[in-house]
Amino acid sequence: MTHALPGVGVFGTGITAKLMIHLLKTSGFRIEALWGRTEDEAKELASLLDIPFSTCSIDDVLLNQNVDLVCINCPPFLHSQIAVKTLGIGKNVLCERPAGLDQDDTTRMLKAALYYPSLMSLMTYHLRFLPTFMEMKQQVGDGNIGELLVVEVRVHSGVSLNINYNWSHDSKMGGGVLTNLGGHFVDIVNFVSGQRAVKVHGFVTTFQKQTAKVSGFREVTSDDFCTFQMKMDQGACCTCVLNNNIPGKFSYEVLFIGTSACLIVKDGVLLRQSRVSGNSAAVQEIITKDCQDTPEGLETIFPSEVLAQIPVPLCQGTSEFINSLKSSFQVQNDRRNWNKTILDRAATFEDALYVQTVLESIRRSSQTSDWEKVAHIEQKPMNKDTLLQSINSVSS
Repeated sequence: MTHALPGVGVFGTGITAKLMIHLLKTSGFRIEALWGRTEDEAKELASLLDIPFSTCSIDDVLLNQNVDLVCINCPPFLHSQIAVKTLGIGKNVLCERPAGLDQDDTTRMLKAALYYPSLMSLMTYHLRFLPTFMEMKQQVGDGNIGELLVVEVRVHSGVSLNINYNWSHDSKMGGGVLTNLGGHFVDIVNFVSGQRAVKVHGFVTTFQKQTAKVSGFREVTSDDFCTFQMKMDQGACCTCVLNNNIPGKFSYEVLFIGTSACLIVKDGVLLRQSRVSGNSAAVQEIITKDCQDTPEGLETIFPSEVLAQIPVPLCQGTSEFINSLKSSFQVQNDRRNWNKTILDRAATFEDALYVQTVLESIRRSSQTSDWEKVAHIEQKPMNKDTLLQSINSVSS
C-alpha cells in the first residue's frame, strides 16, 4: 500500500532548483512553496512551473503548513541557516552542495541533525545513486579487485560562467570547480572505497578571470582548475584533476586499481580489467551502464545553451535519488515519516562535513604548497554525545 507524498518547499530559483523541482514533480511530489531572493524572481518561476505560493521570506516557506520537506537550492551562504532552522521546527531537509561556506557552517548543520535524528538531513551527492558507482562499491567491497592501491579521477568540463556576476563567480561564496564538482568525487571515493583522506596536497587556481559579463573592476575568483592528491586512511592513494577549461561535453573517468584487477567508470560505463602478469593488453569487460540521456522535459525550463551544460550524470543521479526518496515516503503511514533503509546509501550531513574538511585542507595546501592533515570525526559507532564531542574537537 502506498501513501501520500509530502508537500515540498524549495529555496532557490537557479539551475539546480529548477532541476529539482522538475524531477520532484515528475515523480509525483507536490511543490507547495518557492523562495527567491526577490519577490518578482520567485513569482516569475512559480508562475512558469505552476507553484501555488512564492515569497522572498524564509519563514513564509518554513511555516507553510503544506510543506513537510524542504529542498535547499539557494546560494551557499544561506544553506546552514535554513537547514538548522528547518530541523528546529521539525521538518525534513535535502540540501544542495556545499553544506555552507565553511567547516563551521557544516558543523552547525550536523549538530542540528544529531539533535533531531528522526528527521531527514541529506545532501545532494547523488552520484552515489548511479548504477555504475553502486556496482563499483559492491565489487570493491567483495574484494574482486584485491587490495585497493590507487584511485584516479579525471573530470573535464566547459561550464560557462558568462552570466551576470553572482555567488558562483566568487570562491569565498561557494563558487568554483573544486566545490561544485570536486566535492562529488571526494564523496564518491569515500563511498566506493570506505576509506577517508588523512593528508592532502593540492593546487587550485583561476585561469579565466573575466568574461563578457564580468569585466572591469570585477574578476572571477572561483577556481576553474584544480589538481590534488589524497593519502587514505587504509593505505590507498588518490589523485584527481578537475579542469573546467575544456569546451564540449562533460566527461569524467574514475579508476580504482587493485592488486588483482582495476575498475573504470568512464562517462557512465563501468569496465573491469584483470591485472594478469605479463599481459599488458588485458581485455576490458563491460559490467554495467548508466542511462546516458538527459531527463525528459528539461527543455521546457532550460534554454538549449544551458541544457547543454548540465552534466547528465548529475541529472541521472538526482533522478535515481528522487525515485528512492519517493519510495521511502510511500511505505510510511505519515507523509512526514520516511524509511531510512531505502535511503541508506544517501549522503548525510556527516558525509558533508568530511567533504567540506577535505576541500578546505586542499585549499590550505594550495596556499602553503605543502601536505596538509585532514582532521575528521571518527567513523566507528558512537552515541550522540560522543559524536558531538568529536565534532567539537574537529571544528576547534
